[in-house]
Amino acid sequence: MAGSTDDKDLRLLVVGLDAGCRPVLEPLFESGELPTLRGLFERGTAGPLESQIPPWTASAWPSLYTGKNPGKHGVYDFLSFDGYDWSVVNGTHVRERPVWELLSDHGLSSVVVNVPVTHPARAFDGALIPGLTAPEDPDCHPDGILEDVKLACGGDYWLYPRSGPAPARSIEGYERTIELRGKAFRYLCRRIAPDFGFLQFQQTDSVFHERPGDKKAIEAVYREVDRQLAETLERTDPDNVLVVSDHGMGKVSGDAFRINEFLRDEGYVHSRSGGEGMPNWSKSWENDLLEGAEAGDHESRPLERAMNLAATAGLTTQRVASALDRVGLKEAIGTRVPNDMIRAASEQVDFPASRAYVRSKSELGVRINLAGREPNGQVPESEYETVREELIETLSAVRTPDGEPMFDAVEPRERYFEGDHVDDAPDIVTVPAGFDNALDADLGKARFGEPMESWNHKRTGVVAAAGPAFDASAALEDASIFDVAPTICSLFDVPVDAAMDGDPLPVVDGSAERAYPAYDRETITATDDGTVEDRLSDLGYL
Repeated sequence: MAGSTDDKDLRLLVVGLDAGCRPVLEPLFESGELPTLRGLFERGTAGPLESQIPPWTASAWPSLYTGKNPGKHGVYDFLSFDGYDWSVVNGTHVRERPVWELLSDHGLSSVVVNVPVTHPARAFDGALIPGLTAPEDPDCHPDGILEDVKLACGGDYWLYPRSGPAPARSIEGYERTIELRGKAFRYLCRRIAPDFGFLQFQQTDSVFHERPGDKKAIEAVYREVDRQLAETLERTDPDNVLVVSDHGMGKVSGDAFRINEFLRDEGYVHSRSGGEGMPNWSKSWENDLLEGAEAGDHESRPLERAMNLAATAGLTTQRVASALDRVGLKEAIGTRVPNDMIRAASEQVDFPASRAYVRSKSELGVRINLAGREPNGQVPESEYETVREELIETLSAVRTPDGEPMFDAVEPRERYFEGDHVDDAPDIVTVPAGFDNALDADLGKARFGEPMESWNHKRTGVVAAAGPAFDASAALEDASIFDVAPTICSLFDVPVDAAMDGDPLPVVDGSAERAYPAYDRETITATDDGTVEDRLSDLGYL
């Protein structure tokens, strides 16, 4: 790598590509779009990186940076539930020690930029700017550093492209957002001179949610990531580079299973109207309905998608009509919406009255409304295992309209999670077949339909390791997302936390294990920021 012109060398740079995977990267490597990334893959060793269940950003990144499963760190989804109430997760929900804090305890400094679920930032030796689920202008570490970062970035820094001057979902907005990540990271490296750096790029995932299958946008995003990575390597001159992703990405060509509708038919779910059931997100469906076409151009499928999203938002028929009226489309569109669709948009799961339900599709599981645990539990504790076994058997037998199994696995949560926070997990984990089928938590007319998103997460991501500390001849065949934190510890010869669920990758000599004191985490605080909810809804997570 080129010699540094500005900064002290990094011993290790971790580059996070959200949703990075071989099926996406290989065509870009072959076309010459990503010379820097391709060079890292070819110079070192690379392989698949298996994600966890659920393979979603808000839970997977904490698993990666703590080395522990959600049963230990406590984050399963973009949402955290307290009884039937909910809030968007943030860093206070992560109940285990991030690897940069562990390094800090051993006298090593770090710069961390844009890693999801790290807000509000905690004190450690170094600097941190949070990523996804943080509000704009988030609490950073050290206090006041964000204003300096903004000046270093030309006067501004934003977390979400829609917050910048370019139009939302525009290629220019994506490129500028990615550029800001690189500039912020390089500035903090000049200022801190850290031993460890962690730079994450979120747009490599969000472009697939916001502009699915848009080759031009996807190429632009990855080209800008490659440019920022090239400049970062030149300016910070890291000794070693580890590229990681939290999950993969691919087309979803199967079916969406409206699991709460199925559970209602089976007698488990009860519904209600009036916007008081499902969590209430109320903005992005309008944009989805209107974006890119005139009212008269819409056919039933876009309308159905919009109304389904309205259902998850808890919009009543009256609120749908009011919203359409505000944008001048009540007459043009309202007369074309079938009554069944309006009825679906008015129904939500009545959590307190139901025996079992799916709270959030990203949890990938069914929650039993257990007496003594839930505020209005309907299932006595004595019947818990019986009800759970019945549900597992019933859901395991579900077939798609083509006669194929809907799920690869329907199992008790203990099969996937262990730790002090297992009780926060759904009682039953449901893994869609090949992640080519999708879960839908809405109540609607039919059990099966077209997936809301044509591209979505896959289980297999990617890992690549380059540098003198890594054995380039070592095969990376069975790497797990839980192996990343132990690998980082081992490179720095820091004892690996014995409670981590992974092992150092074979590219490094593993450090000794040690039992560390319990992590002293502050009280959980709720995320009270509508922008965060809107952003997650735009991406299809809520």
